[in-house]
Amino acid sequence: MNELLERVYSILDIDKIIDLISFELKKPVIVESADFFLLAYNSYYINHYDLANQQTIFSKKCPLPIFEKFMEYGVIHKLKTIDTPFRVDRMEEIGLNPRVVVSAKHKDNIMGYIWIQEIETPMTDSELEFLYHTSFQVGQIIHSNNKQKSSKKGEELYKKAILNQFESELKIREEAVEAGVKLPVSFSVMVLQAPGEYIEDVKKDIQSYLNLKNDLNRVLIAQSRIVSIIGGSASGHSTESTALDVIAGILDHIPADQRSAIFIGIGNEYSDVMSFHRSYLEALEVIKAADLLGSQTNIPYEFEKLGIYRYLDFIATKNKELNYVNKELQLLKEKDRDGKKEFLKTLEVYLLNDCKIKPTSEQLFIHPNTLNYRMKKILEYTSLDVKDFKSKCQWLLDLMLMKNESGK
Repeated sequence: MNELLERVYSILDIDKIIDLISFELKKPVIVESADFFLLAYNSYYINHYDLANQQTIFSKKCPLPIFEKFMEYGVIHKLKTIDTPFRVDRMEEIGLNPRVVVSAKHKDNIMGYIWIQEIETPMTDSELEFLYHTSFQVGQIIHSNNKQKSSKKGEELYKKAILNQFESELKIREEAVEAGVKLPVSFSVMVLQAPGEYIEDVKKDIQSYLNLKNDLNRVLIAQSRIVSIIGGSASGHSTESTALDVIAGILDHIPADQRSAIFIGIGNEYSDVMSFHRSYLEALEVIKAADLLGSQTNIPYEFEKLGIYRYLDFIATKNKELNYVNKELQLLKEKDRDGKKEFLKTLEVYLLNDCKIKPTSEQLFIHPNTLNYRMKKILEYTSLDVKDFKSKCQWLLDLMLMKNESGK
């Protein structure tokens, strides 16, 4: 294999190097970018392409259903964590035959992926070693190609747009033409706030998901947060729906103990390109509310559904100015601490469920009789009037802000 590797190292063209690999291994080979876009492909026998290969070649990228299956079965995670070639089992539901895949790297950065379908006979240890060494040359070639094509103009354009640094729509569109950026017909801005150690990995996952949706999306880092421009076409598909799909797909693969540290907001959908900034600020308002409470458990992702939560920071400021404290809530807090009654949690869920017994008991996983007993004790200790709308709103706000002040 040494002589063959020397030939590989002498090739600087992605198509030629894939042709050589396919010819020597007599198997179909596909190379994708780190964002799962098709870069090159070849097969010793053209009829050996399976359905998954055919769909990738036809669409010029990994089809979204295949990507989602890879996420579900942990293939995407393995691509990021396993350096050497590994096997992917048959997945009949997406027409995928057994194959070997390896990440093509350049200086520890993943540039793309080499997929080799195993036809008739599995690859030998010698062939797997050859593929591993070849992957670095492929990574170098992809890196060189990306460097030639890369431009920061598109990213800078969107950063300026969300930070309101354009004086007119005309200026945005002129700069977009200059940067070769296709502006979306409609859009929403999604902002994700996460601990620094998660930022790059989550950004890559969002980028891969959105890039496979369409070419109108953009993911960037602004003010230490991940900002996603979710673009729509004239088809009328809701960009907010796309954002919710992305959130579901991303959070589903983040360990539960890490999700609580991630806050996400989605701004309203607009078609006026001068509204990038407005949608961005709306997304930040959602994050501000979640950050204030220390949790997004009851905070919706969409700004349009934020409701009374959007005023929490103003109310917190006003309470501080007036030195306002709900002393009866403080009493319930003391009762909780002494007897582990969970009065505060019970009251919050009860108020959020509009004082309805059945949904509250189901959410708390307790019997309705237990809930009735707790509420009876709470009403004995406090002056809360559950029949008065204004009283219920005031107590719910006080509860939420107390949770923030206590660091819960």
